[in-house]
Amino acid sequence: MSNGRTLIELFEASVQRHSENPLMWEKKMDQYVATTYREAHEQVTQIAGGLLELGLASGDRVILLSEGRNDWVFAELAVLFCGAINVPVSVKLNQPNEIKFRCAHSAAKVAIVSARQVGKILDVKKDLPDLETVLCLDDVEKSDPDLITLNELKAKGVAFLQANIGVLEQRKRDVKGQTPANICYTSGTTADPKGIVLTHRNYTSNVEQAAGLYDIPDYFVSLLILPWDHSFAHTAGIYALMDNGASMAAIQVGKTMIETTKNISINIKEIQPHFLLSVPALSDKFMKGIIKGIEKKGLSKLVNSALKVAYAYQGDGFRNGKWQGVRALAPLYKMFDKIIFSKIRAEAFGGQLQYFVGGGALLDKEYQKFFTALGIPIYQGYGLSEASPIISANSPSGQKMGTSGRLVPNLDIKICDEDGNELPQGKPGEMVVRGENVMLEYWRNPTATAKTIVDGWLFSGDMGYVDEDKYLMVLGRYKSLLISDDGEKFSPEGIEETLLGRSIYIDQIMLYNSQSPYTTALVVPDFGRVKQFLAAKGLSKDTEEGCQAVVELFRDEIIRIQDAPDNKAQFPGKWFPKSFALLGEPFTEKNSFINSTMKMVRWKITEFYKLRLDYVYTLEGKNPVNHHNLTIVSRMSDAE
Repeated sequence: MSNGRTLIELFEASVQRHSENPLMWEKKMDQYVATTYREAHEQVTQIAGGLLELGLASGDRVILLSEGRNDWVFAELAVLFCGAINVPVSVKLNQPNEIKFRCAHSAAKVAIVSARQVGKILDVKKDLPDLETVLCLDDVEKSDPDLITLNELKAKGVAFLQANIGVLEQRKRDVKGQTPANICYTSGTTADPKGIVLTHRNYTSNVEQAAGLYDIPDYFVSLLILPWDHSFAHTAGIYALMDNGASMAAIQVGKTMIETTKNISINIKEIQPHFLLSVPALSDKFMKGIIKGIEKKGLSKLVNSALKVAYAYQGDGFRNGKWQGVRALAPLYKMFDKIIFSKIRAEAFGGQLQYFVGGGALLDKEYQKFFTALGIPIYQGYGLSEASPIISANSPSGQKMGTSGRLVPNLDIKICDEDGNELPQGKPGEMVVRGENVMLEYWRNPTATAKTIVDGWLFSGDMGYVDEDKYLMVLGRYKSLLISDDGEKFSPEGIEETLLGRSIYIDQIMLYNSQSPYTTALVVPDFGRVKQFLAAKGLSKDTEEGCQAVVELFRDEIIRIQDAPDNKAQFPGKWFPKSFALLGEPFTEKNSFINSTMKMVRWKITEFYKLRLDYVYTLEGKNPVNHHNLTIVSRMSDAE
């Protein structure tokens, strides 16, 4: 394995080539302000000097806990300049033990935090003997003797570098491709989180691999919506943009999480991004938001007619260079694009958006067809944090809807059975990959490392196969498998995404089968849509007739989707739910049913709703129109 370039070399090469290009966009007061590559390098150097003055040594670990902003990137690069290891932590972690574990396990010497997050560190600092300094990115009241502000640190850095500039330059030279850059902790949904050690070369190789699929001109800008500690946003966002002289923008942080979320749609229009990174949960929100906007304007019939033409025109999109749609519809599609789709793009995304890059989980084909019709396709991909993270992706040069695209260049893959034996092409099994982007190890966890990396091959824990066109078909996590009473196994994620994408009434769903005669599901309704349904029928949730109609609606929706010809061809009918339990509360990060990467924590959901699941397997509960479901509908809040 070659030593390869470092993230320091990646950044400084771009500073040389694109010194006056904007690197960062941050909203200060009422407008976005740009920071150029040259200005960013000055900031990074000052912070690195301050960290050296504090005594940060090569290999020391530094916690970074902050919302996405200019200083997030500057702080990480400064840590890397010093030869130290950055440990990015999600701001969505709120339990003290979650923060404490990551600080203690990494033995972090410094914690870099925003004013909003500083309390989380100070609350646990007394039990962290390795933690010497808390660096706050904002000017705050000094409530701890070990607290220092960024402005104070930079002043120290300027003074230190005036006398010791050679020290920083030597530190940068000492960093090699195989030097650890980050420790990224897993969500820890089944056990203590594991610290994924990613080297400089892991990152730069994955940036180079991504460049084999995507061309990013230096004028491109992206609003980074996903959390910046998220491995997908980290590589495909921050460093892919940086390597190409392009720029990134941060979401304006509101007073609350809800306010920050509302700022996304405003900031998109202000920044007018050329591409966006997305995960299925975001794609779903974007799609539903667009549809609701169309309905409010009374344009549903017109837009639906335009979408039918677009779907027929595009077919399955670009596949192996062969057009699968109806070319004769091109003039009609172009007309609809001009009078309808272009206006939707401008209103929702600022008008410059060319595509989404999707990752994080499986994405139903209906989402891809919808956004491709609008002229802003979602190019779905697949990755793992342990692979830095990009493994495959659809792209402008090759798209096959319903798949996770083709492998990035310079990456090997094999599909293995449960005993580790390689399977022939087209047969599903565990996806196993090898390349320079594969992690170094799990931090201080040799047992887990040895189980996951064998002779340089990374065992993903995910099921999938490579099809006849060399596109990767991801089927889901082994740990999420449904198991029927005859021992047959199946991944639920594709069906879950299909049900979500094709029913406006289902907000969240988790399929369940643990060696039972049939599959069931926990269903969170879209309460707003249910209210609209009742109003249209002239019914009320306060009557037995209204409650029964709602339950029957969900039963009929599942049957309708299951019986669709394309779904019957793709999914065995036995894995669709034969009954279900309606829930009155959504899966959220607050109740710990969703983790910081926006994925369901299945074991917690299963454990909490064990009695509801047991009931669904009784004779009474097997009928969806049962007492439990009727009661949940009757208690639906009028405020929903």
